[in-house]
Amino acid sequence: MANHRIAVVGGDGIGPEVTREAMKVLSASAEVYGFGVEATEYPYGTQHYLDTGEKFPESALDAMRQHDAIYLGAIGDPRVEVGMMERAIIAGIRFKLDLYVNLRPIKLYDERLCPLKGKTPEDVDFVVVRENTEDAYAGIGGILKKGTPYEVATQTMIYTRNGVERVIRYAFDLARARGRKKRLTLVDKANAIRAQDIWTRVFAEVATEYPEIETDHGYVDATCMWFIKKPEWYDVIVTPNLFGDIITDLGAAIQGGMGVAASGNIHPGRVSLFEPIHGSAPKYAGKNMACPIAAIAATSMMLDYLGDKDAAAAVDGAIETLLTTGRVKSLRAGTHGTDEIGDWVVELVQAK
Repeated sequence: MANHRIAVVGGDGIGPEVTREAMKVLSASAEVYGFGVEATEYPYGTQHYLDTGEKFPESALDAMRQHDAIYLGAIGDPRVEVGMMERAIIAGIRFKLDLYVNLRPIKLYDERLCPLKGKTPEDVDFVVVRENTEDAYAGIGGILKKGTPYEVATQTMIYTRNGVERVIRYAFDLARARGRKKRLTLVDKANAIRAQDIWTRVFAEVATEYPEIETDHGYVDATCMWFIKKPEWYDVIVTPNLFGDIITDLGAAIQGGMGVAASGNIHPGRVSLFEPIHGSAPKYAGKNMACPIAAIAATSMMLDYLGDKDAAAAVDGAIETLLTTGRVKSLRAGTHGTDEIGDWVVELVQAK
């Protein structure tokens, strides 16, 4: 029997609440599908920082390297500098574990959730592969003469041949494995940001090794338009870090909102991180109001990554059932209890 060691960071705001439901679903899945789970909780987040002065020590990362996966609830708290904890924990894990793929499924479960007129689940079912360790997020830059009339701020976009090629190969392999349209779209802005020509050239070179995959190209501004006009065109998208961050939130909107959107931060074959993409929503913290579906969907992604395909499909199917049957009436906070939705997913997984 497989035994999965999971590092769990509930984090801030609603993070611990939605994480609790995700872990409840994980435990139920383990019982039904016959694998073990050894979950270790870590306290890192804003409250821990305020209490101890500790953000995210190297010892924590060393410990997490010994696990099979990391599960993160949410990070962010208005009591500290904007982005401080996100940079310490989320970016810290991404960069130090070299999690070079940010995987964001854009899947519409039910037509009523989509803000686009006439679009159905058949029209909105694609995946964005976002490069996750380079670009403007690499942190090369800074501020000179801050607060003076002569202040200068810089942030450098950086792309390496290795970094670009490995994520493009991952995207081609994913397009092959999905077996739907077998189409891969590169999204960049190489016409204006000439450094991104490296993406165009590497994409074309790697494509020669995947003759069965149809390739396509779009500039990021046009892609935002086509997400709205014709989302059914897309199958798999690969894109630099910054643009991936932007277009996947637009993708989340057309699949029903942040309440259903999950992501994986992946280095194939190594410990990787899974999380809902929503923020910590401090105003709902501790009220049992937050929708945990995105957090539970992240559990499904984690199970799939760990090789428990049937369990992953069962969790995803339970989410689909709740949304398509109208049992979950709305994703709006407070419509249902956080624990209520978690219990429903457990019930459906167990019924399988």
